[in-house]
This record gives sequence, structure tokens and C-alpha cells, in this order.
Amino acid sequence: MKELILQQLTEAQQSLEAFIADANNLSLIEQAVGIMIRSIKQGGKIISCGNGGSMCDAMHFAEELCGRFRNNRKPLPALSISDPAYLTCTANDYGFEFVFSRFIEGLGNQGDILLCISTSGNSSNIIQAAYAARNKKMKVIALTGKDGGYLKNLCDVEIRAPFSEFADRAQEIHIKLIHCFILLIEKAVA
Repeated sequence: MKELILQQLTEAQQSLEAFIADANNLSLIEQAVGIMIRSIKQGGKIISCGNGGSMCDAMHFAEELCGRFRNNRKPLPALSISDPAYLTCTANDYGFEFVFSRFIEGLGNQGDILLCISTSGNSSNIIQAAYAARNKKMKVIALTGKDGGYLKNLCDVEIRAPFSEFADRAQEIHIKLIHCFILLIEKAVA
């Protein structure tokens, strides 16, 4: 069992080291955070979405901004598309493909940001959300994995975790990015 534990921790470490070794990733993080900071300073909000574990990450991002991360400060305008009543109502009436896009159509505004989290970049409901955000003249930031999927073509900034056949490696990078985003936004805005 210890060998498996060590293997998993080593793989996670190697994935993070590969991500850090690509200097372009640091530039992409700065770019994404700059877009989010400008939006908040101009009265915009950040709406985040994802499926499964990525939804949990989207929720974590929003609650840390609107609630509290490391320091006491004013709440920052962020929310995740994660209300179970809304999701099941929309999925039942329109189809799961539209659970995020209809939310964006109803509550997204020009100047807002959509943060899409998708380890494959190919989830149809995430892709529909990105299209809806584009139609609203919102900026789209994506955290992806594998080859970025179709989502890479729809975003202003895509930050991709190093390739892995398993979603958990990408999710481990995504949570580190989310914490970087929150910290940098908090320091610039709060």
C-alpha cells in the first residue's frame, strides 16, 4: 500500500513540476488574473462552472472570493452555477447541455467573467456556457487538461494542466491555480 501512496504523490509532484517548468503558464495565470481584477474593479462579477469535481472547484473558487480566503476583507462578486434546484429544473426542461448557458443568458452581463473548469475541455454544457458568455460579451477563462478539447477555441485565456489520462491529475493543478487566482485577486482588489 505504501508503494501505491508514494507513486500517487510522486505523480502529483511530477505533474506540478511539469506545469511550473513551462514559463508560459505563469504568464497565462497573470493574464487570467488581470482580466478578473479589471472586471471586479469595473463592477463585474465572476461566474464559475464545472461538472463533478470541477463543479466542486468552481464552488470553492466562488465561496472563497465572496466569503473569505486568508484575510478579512470585503466580499468579492463571485458565484458558481451549482444550485441543485436550478440545475435539475433546467436539465429536466431544456436538457443537461444547457444548465450553464441558460444561467449565463439570465445573469451574465457584458464585463463579467466566466470561469470554465473542464478536465477534458469537451463537456457540452461547458461549451454551451462559453458560447453564451461570448454572446453576452463576457470574457472566458478556462482551466483544462488533456489537449484542451473544443473549449480551448472559445476562451480568452486557457490554462491547461499537463497531459494525464486521469482527471485527478488535472484537478490537482486546477485547485492550485484557483488558490493562486483568489490570492492575487484578493491582494489587488480587497
